[in-house]
Amino acid sequence: MDLCELPERLLAWYDGHRRKFPWRAPPGERADPYRVWLSEIMLQQTTVATVAGYFGRFTARWPDLAALAAASLDEVLHAWQGLGYYARARNLHACARAVVERHGGAFPADEAALADLPGIGAYTAAAVAAIAFDRAATPVDGNVERVMARLFAVAEPLPDAKPALRRLAQSLTPAERPGDYAQAVMDLGATLCTPRRPKCILCPWREACRGHAAGIAESLPARRARAPKPLRRGVAFWAVKPDGAVLLRKRPEKGLLGGMMEVPSTLWREAPWSEAEAIAAAPLPAKWQLLPGTVRHTFTHFHLELAVLAGAVKKGIGAHGKWVAPEDLAAEALPTVMKKVVAHARGGKRRR
Repeated sequence: MDLCELPERLLAWYDGHRRKFPWRAPPGERADPYRVWLSEIMLQQTTVATVAGYFGRFTARWPDLAALAAASLDEVLHAWQGLGYYARARNLHACARAVVERHGGAFPADEAALADLPGIGAYTAAAVAAIAFDRAATPVDGNVERVMARLFAVAEPLPDAKPALRRLAQSLTPAERPGDYAQAVMDLGATLCTPRRPKCILCPWREACRGHAAGIAESLPARRARAPKPLRRGVAFWAVKPDGAVLLRKRPEKGLLGGMMEVPSTLWREAPWSEAEAIAAAPLPAKWQLLPGTVRHTFTHFHLELAVLAGAVKKGIGAHGKWVAPEDLAAEALPTVMKKVVAHARGGKRRR
């Protein structure tokens, strides 16, 4: 099969097998740039099954870009709870406001202009340009990399192979229906050219696939061995007033979990914290007692273990933060790791 035939053959397959998503426009209809952008941001580092529910709730609450831009960051962060990678939520909100301020509320169609907006990298800019505006742009995600590595039998391991895989993907992007083509390659990777047990017999590109011909498709793309994730440790402080209110505080806007609420904690570091050292770093004076067990959570680049010190706080003692009644904790923008701390503190018994 000639390479120039590949886009046409893939599009014919896509027309009969395209996946249906709440953010994907029906055949023949123009995609809504807002819904395309929102879905692409949500889908980063998250599964399609998880995103579907969040996407529906977001678009019901904020049906267009102007509505999202008018929302507060706290509202957006709270609605984002459970999706993880909270920098995406902050950038989502900043991007909505930037589009309103710089572009009159309408996303630009140009790939470079899109990439100049907060939180929009090369992949998202290409995806929005192609899918929403039918520009000849080439979004390259993990699915596309896998398809290209197998189609062209690229043996170089990731991440070193990324530039070559991008060039190969760009070489196939057609001038006609580039938006449908971009989604078709993604669907091919997600449904047939899967990481394990690819369904080569059903693939519209099987005849041209060099990886399949060589019998090495499933082993591609190759990957360099990953270094083990480091372990960081910290101590969280479960401070409770006589009326049952719990102390929370807001994390700095920049950095990990920026702008989210947290149960106050020490720095997260490699070295363990002694109980005395942790108490010296407590946010306010109390008779701190260590709860048995630890809270464990995994971030992209490290594992985290948090011990929890619980303390009853005398009436009238002030602290930097916010006192929240137990029944109102669910309304706070707590990331998953802090929800684990809350559950641990509520279920744990103090060590005697």
